[in-house]
Amino acid sequence: MVMIYIPFSGYPSSETRWTLNSPDNNICITVSNVKSSEQKFLLLYQVDIKRDGNIIPVLEPSPLGLIREDQKFQENLVFVSKSGIKTIDEKFRMIIGRQIECRNYANEIELTFKNKEESIIILVLRAYNDGVAFKYVFPGKSDNTYTVTRELTGFKIPENGRAWMESYDKPTKYTPAYEKYYENGIPVGTSASDTAGWAFPVLFNSNGNWILISDANLSSNYCGVRLEQNAPKGLYRIRFPEPKDGEGVGEVHPSSTLAWSMPWRMIIVGSSPATIIESEMIYNLNDKAIPGDFSWVKPGRASWSWLSDNKSPRNYNTLKKFIDLSAEMKWEFSLIDANWDLMSGGNIEQLTKYANEKGVGIFMWYNSGGTHNTVSERPRNIMCDTQKRKAEFKKLNQMGVKGVKVDFWQSDKQNLIALYLDVLKDAAENHIMVNFHGCTIPRGWSRTYPNLIDMEAVKGEECYLFDPTYPTNAPVQNSILPFTRNAIGPMDYTPVGFSDLKYPHLTSYAHELALTIVFNSGILHFADNPNAYSKMPEYVKEFLKTVPVVFDETHYISGEPGESIVLASRKGDDWYLAGINSQKERKEMIINLPFVEKGNYMINLITDGLANKSFTNKRTNFKSGNQINLTISGYGGFVARLNKELPKK
Repeated sequence: MVMIYIPFSGYPSSETRWTLNSPDNNICITVSNVKSSEQKFLLLYQVDIKRDGNIIPVLEPSPLGLIREDQKFQENLVFVSKSGIKTIDEKFRMIIGRQIECRNYANEIELTFKNKEESIIILVLRAYNDGVAFKYVFPGKSDNTYTVTRELTGFKIPENGRAWMESYDKPTKYTPAYEKYYENGIPVGTSASDTAGWAFPVLFNSNGNWILISDANLSSNYCGVRLEQNAPKGLYRIRFPEPKDGEGVGEVHPSSTLAWSMPWRMIIVGSSPATIIESEMIYNLNDKAIPGDFSWVKPGRASWSWLSDNKSPRNYNTLKKFIDLSAEMKWEFSLIDANWDLMSGGNIEQLTKYANEKGVGIFMWYNSGGTHNTVSERPRNIMCDTQKRKAEFKKLNQMGVKGVKVDFWQSDKQNLIALYLDVLKDAAENHIMVNFHGCTIPRGWSRTYPNLIDMEAVKGEECYLFDPTYPTNAPVQNSILPFTRNAIGPMDYTPVGFSDLKYPHLTSYAHELALTIVFNSGILHFADNPNAYSKMPEYVKEFLKTVPVVFDETHYISGEPGESIVLASRKGDDWYLAGINSQKERKEMIINLPFVEKGNYMINLITDGLANKSFTNKRTNFKSGNQINLTISGYGGFVARLNKELPKK
């Protein structure tokens, strides 16, 4: 690996720059100390990709720098030193996800600068074969507390492109919670609908490049960030939380002692959406797993009573029916949602014992608040209190409870980020898995804390109960989410609701079934009730009984956000295929599977029936190398399972 110099027009020849290439030499990140019109030197970076012998801009020159309460690391920074190139090449195994075996393969350098006060800031760069990342470090050792009042980082997207972005929530009783609609292919530079700005992750298609931007390895020494409302000429800048987030509790600006290593800013890039779907960069950028044996973490499927019956967590006998459903369907878990401590007809200890006897693990709901939310659902005031939380997790472990769902966070301020991680640590000590709801987005934490198996941060199936606009928006959102929100980690959408709630589905039954594969999470909560599933054809029930939530590998087959998507995922020798159509018109799909190992297979295909609330099922032989030709109805979908035929003895 060597450093290369690539000339770019528009720069004075005297500028100093440093360029790091990816291991395959196709992606590079360049940092430059550029003289501005005010005769000040500003630190900029840009990202380029090599394609067909040409250098194509991914990000145009974009700002770097921080303003600390005591000093600025913004302009006229003096270059001090550059480290040698470090090649990172390690393999690790995830417990959840679309691809369990991961390879962290990148080149890394550190660039050291000093400001006019002689204080040091280090910019760490990484270049992967599927993108780049960078972070800021204040080195040294000091017990003094330092505060960053502004991060100057920006992302300059070429203006000839489209964007898929979600507006950030204004603070309310229930927000922010990353539960708004994604805009579908809007022009680069479009302003967000209000001053709260844009939420991560953001997706762009520009200059023939697919670009996903988010952050990774966020720790308790920083806050979660978003993008500013306006992006003049395609320049999107980072901004901090709103003061009123989390009921005004917690500081907006992050603080830390030294040394201070900040979160990674992550940019995934490729010429195909496949790069976005298949990237594991967010996990590569995170710290290794905390010490301990995590063999007890068991992803799986769960029944969930709340959506079909909001009062069910208060009714012991109703909850037993959902535990029975899990046992019948061979699902590993059942979720007991909010207000279970008000249960009549029995109590949580009796219910957990009943579930354990049925071989079904229990997840239990908790409110994260605390003063940072005013939501009344209970239990409250446990997860936010260190001693109560530790005692509760110990009690749950003794009861045989497998996990918790912790809801209503309403803030990405530093104090709440610290609370997320404290919950994960204390839960891990007691062998408790965690599902966050009403929460921030994934930032790769599931590598560091393997007991984090799911997060919400999505406008999901429950919106058929609350939002009259959801049925018309859901088909398009469903094919945007795999390329955006779900591309950065587990997503608890709670799919496969066949029953109509207050606002009926436009999507077909097969579309809903396909979401089991199109979406991915460490615990797959089935949204409907026992009666709805009992009415399904046996071949649908068999699929629901056997569909995995964790896969050995996943391949993008076709589609674009807002239009359609087809994915193929392997579990052992078997392949699971799924696709959805987000358009009203029927869609012809030609599916090629060049990665399927040679041999003969039996394919079991489930797709739309003559009506959107019916199925058809076809079983036929399939040989590797064959095409699958399908016609998918408007707002329809399909699933298929390829079982490899073993050689006859």
